[in-house]
Amino acid sequence: MNIEPTSKFNLESISLKSEIILASKSNKKIEIVVVPKLKNKLSHQKNVGIKLDEKVILTILSNHYSNVIVTQINTQNDLNNLLMRKPDLVLSGVKYFNFGDKELWLNDFLDLHKIAYIASSRKALDCESDKSRAKDIVQKAGIMTAQYFSTSPGEHADEASIPLLFPLFVKPITGGDSRGIDANSIVNDFKGFVAKVDQIDKTQDSRCIVETYLAGKEYSVGIFQNSGDGELITMPIEIIAEKNRNGQRILDFSAKSNNTEAVIAVIDNRISVQLSNIAKAAFLALGGKAFGRIDIKMNHNSIPHFVEANLMPGLLKGYFYRSCLINLKLSYEEMIIKITDNALSNNKLS
Repeated sequence: MNIEPTSKFNLESISLKSEIILASKSNKKIEIVVVPKLKNKLSHQKNVGIKLDEKVILTILSNHYSNVIVTQINTQNDLNNLLMRKPDLVLSGVKYFNFGDKELWLNDFLDLHKIAYIASSRKALDCESDKSRAKDIVQKAGIMTAQYFSTSPGEHADEASIPLLFPLFVKPITGGDSRGIDANSIVNDFKGFVAKVDQIDKTQDSRCIVETYLAGKEYSVGIFQNSGDGELITMPIEIIAEKNRNGQRILDFSAKSNNTEAVIAVIDNRISVQLSNIAKAAFLALGGKAFGRIDIKMNHNSIPHFVEANLMPGLLKGYFYRSCLINLKLSYEEMIIKITDNALSNNKLS
């Protein structure tokens, strides 16, 4: 199956026939765990880290495994019933459940009961979800990242209180999918800074992380961690956003939502090695496991800087899949099987 890296496609168009002929199906028990979806499909579901299509994944896994089911968790009792079934693997994008006034993290629960899952531990997810904390960690590990500080409305009352020089880049300190990022995220003066910080506070209910603006090219590096020896396989891609009204290329919420950006291979071997080295170091520093994605951006001198990490990358048609397709020539089905097989063996990496 060939899909051009820059083309638009949807998962329904992907053939679900196995490209690998298996003598027999594995008898491993796999549960695809989901939570009820929000009525408004455009709303951000904060307790879900990985977006996936459970019906498509069920069909794929059922071609390779004899015991695969989808389980929707509504109550603590549903989770207890899952524990009684003791699956070999839980494949899920859920971060945590809200049971009344109680917040229960899925991966904590699975670790406690020694059930394998596909992504990183809760500790690692805590490190990557707060962009300021993630940057603290990678900076201490010797990885270059843009200078930064965090703020909320009123914390920096005048231009003299701003610790960095303009232009600056302002975005929410938590959250993914470039939510809260738009043409106004690059601020050139104090007025623009105040306006953007206020906007993020009102629309995203979040503190802001403010960084020295990196004006160079944008990249993302998909990572697979082999379950056998822990080796990290890196899959760099370049992401080219369309120019906005200010003539700048920003990978904002609109670009991601409408799939208007181009995604291409990184042809320059020197740059590919630089990106891969930064991605590996950041992944390990943050405690990543199994698979993930590290975002990197060049400054005006083409020096790569860590931007942020995603240790629960989406399993739809996003950058992780495209990094697999471009670098490893993996079909969507092959990617899902690789993630699953890896997770079934990941106790060696725990």
